[in-house]
Order: sequence, then C-alpha cells, then structure tokens
Amino acid sequence: MHIYFDNASTTPMHPEVLSNMYDVLAQDFGNPSSIHWHGRKAKSLIEQSRKSVAKALNASIGEIFFTSCATEATNMILKMAVEDLGVRRIISSPTEHHCVLHTLDYLKSKNLCDIVYLQVDQEGHIQEEALINLLENDDTKTLVSLMHGNNEIGTMHDITRIGQICHEHGALYHCDAVQTIGKYAIDVQKSNINFLTGSGHKFHGPKGIGFVFISNDNIISPYILGGAQERNMRAGTENIAGITGIAKALELATSDMDKNHQYVTSLRERFKSLLNQHIHDVRYNGDQNNSFMAHVLNVSFPPSLHADLLVMNLDIEGISTSSGSACSSGIEEDSHVLQAIGHPTERKAIRFSFSPNNTLEEVAYTIEVLKRLLA
Repeated sequence: MHIYFDNASTTPMHPEVLSNMYDVLAQDFGNPSSIHWHGRKAKSLIEQSRKSVAKALNASIGEIFFTSCATEATNMILKMAVEDLGVRRIISSPTEHHCVLHTLDYLKSKNLCDIVYLQVDQEGHIQEEALINLLENDDTKTLVSLMHGNNEIGTMHDITRIGQICHEHGALYHCDAVQTIGKYAIDVQKSNINFLTGSGHKFHGPKGIGFVFISNDNIISPYILGGAQERNMRAGTENIAGITGIAKALELATSDMDKNHQYVTSLRERFKSLLNQHIHDVRYNGDQNNSFMAHVLNVSFPPSLHADLLVMNLDIEGISTSSGSACSSGIEEDSHVLQAIGHPTERKAIRFSFSPNNTLEEVAYTIEVLKRLLA
C-alpha cells in the first residue's frame, strides 16, 4: 500500500487534465508565433486558457501571463516592481515561501530596496496594526508581499483585508496564492490585489507551468527577454500543453471547490480526532479554529527517538509525508516557518496534507502505523 499525504508539496494530475494534455501534445504541435493554420490553432488554445484562468480570478484576460512556475512569477514581480514601479520598500513576513524570502535577500544585498518583516504570532498570523503603522508613518513607495495560505502550517491571511489596507495607503499588494488557488475563491478585484502568483501542480495540474496576475494599473517590464510571446511580457516559445493543462485543472478545481473542501475537511478532522485519541501529547502548528487551509495539518509530536525518525519510518511503511525540518551538514533544525512561530525545537513536526484523492481508510491505516511506530 502506498499512501500520499504530501499534497501541499505537489498533487497527482487529474485524469481529465492528462487526457487534455495528451491530445494537445499529439495534435497541436504548432508554434503559436507562426501565422499558418497550425500556429493559429496553438495560439487559440493559449488564449482560451488565458480566458479560463482570468475568469476564475475575476481578472481581465490581458492581466494573466503564463510562466514556468510561481517561483519565476514571484521573481518577476518583486524584482521588476523595484526596477519599473519605483518600489523602495517591501513589507513581508518571515513565514513566506523561500521564493519570496530569497528574492528579498537578493534585493537587499544589492541595496535596491529596504526590506521590512512583520512579526507573526504562534499561529503564524501577522498583526494588521503593525502593517497599518508602517504604511501610515512612512510614505516610501511600498509593495506588500504576503501569502494567502502558509504551505507549512496552513494558517491563512485575510487577503481582502490586507488588500484594503494596502489600497487605502497607496501600497501595492502581491499575493502568493500557490496553496489556495483552486481550493478557495479568490477575486482579485474585490481584494484589491495588484499581483498574484499560482502554480499548476498544486491543484492537480502539470508541473513546469504557472501564471502571474498583473493588474492593468501596474504594468512592469519583462523579466525574461527574447521574443514577443505573452504579449511581450515573457519571452520563449509557449508550453502549450502545460498552459492548457493548468487551465483545465483550474476549471475542474473551481467547479468542484465546495464539494472538495467539505470532503478534505472531513479527512482532516477525522485525522485529528484519531490522533487525539491514540497519540500522547500531540499538538498542532498553525491556526486550528478559524483561518486555516483544510488540506494542511502540521502535527507536533513529543520528543522521542521514535519521533526523530518518523518521516523515514512512515515512508518505509508506504506513507508519504513531509518534515517541518531543514537539514544542513547533517544537522536537522526546524524550518524558518517553525522557528518564526516559536515551535519547541525538541518536538518533531510532521506535515500531513490531503486531497480529494485520499480516503478515510488511508487516514485510519496511517493512525495505526503511527501508534505502532510511536509505541
């Protein structure tokens, strides 16, 4: 038996997405930049996909651009906003994804921008008052980069409230929505979002394809130079199969959003219930009451020799999870997210992340394995 509980890392592709991409790979091989029939057919598939993604976010078609992944899209936004839009300060948090944090490190190292990090509480929430104070007391051109849902602990930020704060104070807002696209309704207009990034493999689409939303009011220059693809915003021959795949995956995820959310929530709650019954001194990282992503459950186990090897032993038992630790030179330590929320270093954090493909039987089996491994 092989059980996959690492869906926050990547998701298996939906069969309809696979079928769609196979047809495109087999039949629609034309270069979208060519003016003949094969090229025009490929171009039309890209524009249909762009329209589909834009509809899901309540964006204009001309505000959606396809990239290789959300990491590229994030680099594009943060670096080019500094270069083109006069941004001289970026406000973020220490629990953001590394594609944000490492890009901010780069900008700071080159003295291109001031970087300010908001503190987070033990659940990973920022303090809105701190953000407001920073924006009220300094009129430096500012971009705020805060994710929608945290990939490690599942805590969600109120992006509509953040967008409102930014809008009221003349700041730009970049939202990393990688973990929430296709799982939660996102309206870029209602939420006053200026930039948003997403990646196909997080919602049962293909790897190697992402997109960026860039509002019409904040056009930036291309990050990758070369040809005139993506309306002169991203050079390089388009990944047609990937683009149609991400659009199909988002369409499917959006149409089944409520049903999937209810089901995944039931898996999560059953998992927690059984853990509480059978595992001594189990705790949970991240918000567990109000603002949390249903598919992410970060579990903190008490210190023991068995807990230290838990991810490896679960893997041996055929259960795929992920650790909340980073390893450098053979020394394991809590990830930057766990450090930011003050997770006790002697405890072991494991992330279990679910999808509609998982079952209650898999949950029950995993609990039995955990009982045996931690005995």
